[in-house]
Amino acid sequence: GVPPIKVLMPALSPTMEEGNIVKWLKKEGETVSAGDALCEIETDKAVVTMESSDDGILAKILVEEGSKNVRLGSLIGLLVEEGQDWKAVEIPADAGDPSSLAPSATALTSAPAGPSVATLPKPEHHSGKLQIRLSPAARNILETHGLDPSNITPTGPRGIFTKEDALKLLQEKQKGKPSEVKPVVSTPPPQPAAVPSAPPATSGTSAYPRPAIPPLSTPGKPPPPGAFTEIPASNIRRVIAKRLTESKTTIPHAYATADCDIDAILKLRKELAKDDIKVSVNDFIIKATAVTLKQLPDVNVTWGGEGPRQLHSIDISIAVATDRGLITPVIKDVAAKGIQEIAASAKALAKKARDGKLLPEEYQGGSFSISNLGMFGINDFIAVINPPQACILAVGRARPELKIVEDEEGNEKLKQHQLMTVTLSSDGRVVDDELASKFLETLKANIENPMRLALC
Repeated sequence: GVPPIKVLMPALSPTMEEGNIVKWLKKEGETVSAGDALCEIETDKAVVTMESSDDGILAKILVEEGSKNVRLGSLIGLLVEEGQDWKAVEIPADAGDPSSLAPSATALTSAPAGPSVATLPKPEHHSGKLQIRLSPAARNILETHGLDPSNITPTGPRGIFTKEDALKLLQEKQKGKPSEVKPVVSTPPPQPAAVPSAPPATSGTSAYPRPAIPPLSTPGKPPPPGAFTEIPASNIRRVIAKRLTESKTTIPHAYATADCDIDAILKLRKELAKDDIKVSVNDFIIKATAVTLKQLPDVNVTWGGEGPRQLHSIDISIAVATDRGLITPVIKDVAAKGIQEIAASAKALAKKARDGKLLPEEYQGGSFSISNLGMFGINDFIAVINPPQACILAVGRARPELKIVEDEEGNEKLKQHQLMTVTLSSDGRVVDDELASKFLETLKANIENPMRLALC
């Protein structure tokens, strides 16, 4: 065969451990040049286009579109040099069966051929077969060592194949002992009204026993007790869950709140709109935050494990909600930018985030985060810190309130003001309560007097 040029799953973000093949942009037999887009890969942050680092012909796609959880360094395709017969490409011995990474419909319905099986299809409901539900840890062990989960009876609740089951199966394989084969019994599909009895409890009794296998729902009828729908989590969702858990369990959060009068900002926006300069209140908040960080550089820090690191550039992460989860693109060097430039950057980054087209350098880093839910009608809320950053600012909506003011003659009267609540979540290890209070006091002054933003 023709010697191949290997195409491996790359690391497209610092925290990426695996990725999903969304779409191949080249077909087998097409000429590829260095820098050409090969395929789209969903990382833990966004959908990123993978570029070819070699010239040649795409000879073989080993991992098809839609493949999930492809580990870093896995072989996903083969190239050959130009002029060579791409159909005669030599498939390396370490190239696994594509079905092991992208289970097809045939793989889901076929029985295992032997004791060592690399394909682990996701559990689906097929009539006449008993399905096996795997825990994430068990799935990883089985995929790594090529084990067949049907060779042992699951011991987890509701028939889940647990990590302990996988380790037991691996130990028996290493000892060369035959495992207890679990027979596949062809039975008619369970009736919606019938709830299977729970497996015998090993320790203690439960007042609310769960069925070994959840009953199936029937269209047009109320779902039976215990029925549910498995929702596959994207890479982004899994990383969000991991990061939020890490943040709330390892960072001592402290909170402080202030109300800001944004009448001056609203008036200035109207003046700018007359000159066809369109900026939002959030753009002013981003600029005011950057100016405040410049005035109080002790807040522009991250936690480096051993201690705080003061950053020299003020890069603001803005939270953007997408269909795949929350992502925080970064506006670089905000203190040196004008309001109009900030508005253009924020709009462009938000669109790329929703389209899943952010580049790694557009969402990595950041020294301070801002999350604004005012457009959803939220008065105030508390945000979770985005590690390793030390602070995040939660911004609520503008709301009218009456306030007693004095006119030029010293007479008191009621006047309506537009107030906005901002809440600072800070890392108590690097930003103490006094510094957080000083930050909010300075930020409030900068928001209520937008002319100060031009002085820094």
